[in-house]
Amino acid sequence: MSSNAHVPVLLGPVLEGLNIKPDGCYVDGTFGRGGHSKEILRQLGENGRLIAIDRDPAAIANAPESLLQDPRFELVRGSFAQLESIIGERNLVGQVDGLLFDLGVSSPQLDEAGRGFSFRRDGPLDMRMDPDSGTPASDWLASVEERDLKYVLRQFGEETHAARIARAIVEARDRAPISRTAQLARIVEEAKPQRGEKIHPATKTFQAIRIAVNGELEQLDAVLQQAVTVMREGARLCVISFHSLEDRIVKRFMRDASREPEQYRGMPDIPEEYRPQLALIGKPVTASDDEIDANRRARSARLRIAEKT
Repeated sequence: MSSNAHVPVLLGPVLEGLNIKPDGCYVDGTFGRGGHSKEILRQLGENGRLIAIDRDPAAIANAPESLLQDPRFELVRGSFAQLESIIGERNLVGQVDGLLFDLGVSSPQLDEAGRGFSFRRDGPLDMRMDPDSGTPASDWLASVEERDLKYVLRQFGEETHAARIARAIVEARDRAPISRTAQLARIVEEAKPQRGEKIHPATKTFQAIRIAVNGELEQLDAVLQQAVTVMREGARLCVISFHSLEDRIVKRFMRDASREPEQYRGMPDIPEEYRPQLALIGKPVTASDDEIDANRRARSARLRIAEKT
C-alpha cells in the first residue's frame, strides 16, 4: 500500500466547502478509505449524522473500527447512483446538509495488482469497482467492436491515437486473449508513437476502459440531480474530479442548475420548477504546491462547490 493510501485530497477546502453544522446530516458518497469521513465526523456534534457509501467491498471491509463504532456514522455498500434510494430508505430526502463526491480511484485500488487498475503492476485485467458485479475489462475487451473501442478510447481517454491503439488491441486479441494488465500495457506501448509524453503511454487507455467498464460517467450524471433532490435549502454539494470528462459534466450540471432556462431569463416571475436550484460557491479549487508534493494524486484534482437555493 502506498504512503498516500489514507491521504484525503483537498481536505481543507472540502471541509470549508461543506460548511459543516455540528448537528447536520452529511453524505460521503465515495467513502474509499474513510479519510474525508473521519474529518467530517470530527466536526460533527453528538446529534450530527454521516452516511457514507461505497460499492467496493474492500472499502467496506477495511473501514476503520473507530468509524464503525461511532453511533453518528453509517456505512452503506452500494453505488452513489443509488443515492436517492439510500437516503429515501432513511426518510432523509430534503434533509441532507451536505454531500461530498470524490471521483478518483483510491490509492489502495491502484496499488493492488489483483484489481487490474494499474498498468504498472501486472495482474488480472479486471478494473471493476465492485468485483462482485459487472463485466471484467478482459471480457469487455474480448467482445467489444473495434469502432466502439476506438470511440471509448477517444471519448473517455481523450486518446489522440485511439484508432491505432484499437486496431492493435483487436489484432492482439485475435492471436491470444488479453487477460493481464501488463499484456494490455505492452500492446498500447508498442502501438503508440513515443514522443516524450510525461505520462505512461497506457494511462489514457486504462482510464478509458475503466470508465467504460464501470459506467462512471453515466453514474455521475445520475447522482448529480439526485443530490439536489435530497439536499435541504442551504445545503452544500462538493465534487472532486480528476479528469476533464468528469469535470465538464460537473461544471455543466452546476452551471445549468444555477440559472433559469434561457426563455425565462430576465423575467420577474419565473415558475418555481424553472427557478435556479443551485448557487455556485467560489471558483474551482485545486491543490496547493505543498499538497501536491505530499500527495501526487492531488495534482489533477479539481473541487467544485454549489449550494442549494
